[in-house]
Amino acid sequence: MKKGADMRNATIFLIASVLLTVGRCALAQTRAEEIGALMSRYAGEGPGASLLVIKDGKAVIRRSYGYANLEKRIKATPATNYRLASVTKQFTAAGILLLRQDGKLRLGDPIRKWLPELPATDAAITIHDLLDHTSGLIDYESLIPADATRQIDDDDVLRLIASQHRLYFKPGSAHRYSNGGFVLLGLIIQRVSGMDLADFMKQRIFRPLGMEHTLLYEHHRGPRVPDRAYGYSHSDGKWTRTDQDVTSATRGDGGIYTSIDDMARWDAALNDDRLLDAASRQMAFTPQPPLDDPDVGYGFGWRISGDTVWHSGETEGFRNVIIRWPKQRVTVVILSNRNDPQPYPTALTIGKLFLPQSDTP
Repeated sequence: MKKGADMRNATIFLIASVLLTVGRCALAQTRAEEIGALMSRYAGEGPGASLLVIKDGKAVIRRSYGYANLEKRIKATPATNYRLASVTKQFTAAGILLLRQDGKLRLGDPIRKWLPELPATDAAITIHDLLDHTSGLIDYESLIPADATRQIDDDDVLRLIASQHRLYFKPGSAHRYSNGGFVLLGLIIQRVSGMDLADFMKQRIFRPLGMEHTLLYEHHRGPRVPDRAYGYSHSDGKWTRTDQDVTSATRGDGGIYTSIDDMARWDAALNDDRLLDAASRQMAFTPQPPLDDPDVGYGFGWRISGDTVWHSGETEGFRNVIIRWPKQRVTVVILSNRNDPQPYPTALTIGKLFLPQSDTP
């Protein structure tokens, strides 16, 4: 009698296992079809994109579409390096937090302690104010002459900001997104560490994490960007290379080039103490008041919306985004070398395909 019951139980278990496997295969096929449809605009003969989906610490989707270089007909791959634009800010913020961990600076330090060239009107601005965009600094982009053709660098940005003896508001009293603030943070990293910003990023962040092909691009010196994607914009029915403009040489606000393969290593480091300690990570991912949008907070180089932390990046011919669902252990990265479409809605939709059913609306 017992033998017959054991056989029935084994049969039931086998059938259940087969059904579960079939169900998982069907789900995977459905997801693949949905993702293919969502990413279809990047496929084909135009500039493309690379997509990374991480679930429970593993890359479950690692795929590229279209071309990294239209002129030479070089297709995009997971090793293709795209200009991150403002996604760079989370790395700059991490550099500041590393120096805080080293005991070399405090977030409450007045920025004039490290950048004495700034005017007395900036005396109340702290490093913390730069990190969460509450400094009130005048946007450096608005100070560039309309007829400028030469690329400006970080020192130029410092001079432009230092020429202004005014602020938009009292530091810490309001939120206004500031690219200039993150350029200044990059300069503070240089002065505190005694290292060039590119060298600091390589030695303290990229190399320790195994991001061997990631670099902070500097137009006036090497190295060149390996496996480089060039940016393109679509107008008059054709794609035109629009890879650089006068602000493309600044660094702390947007100068990093990287691939989805290296972004997987970055994402992994945000889950433990291998780079930033728990206190630093909590600060980075905590919305800092005041906010200009009640639904979207800002930490240190990260936006916070509901159960996601994320950031987008836009510059000449590049549109990028990283969205993390930390509690559900899901991350989506889309890096693209084209001015359209915006990747955030697509990345958000793809991420929801991998969330537990109870976490999806």
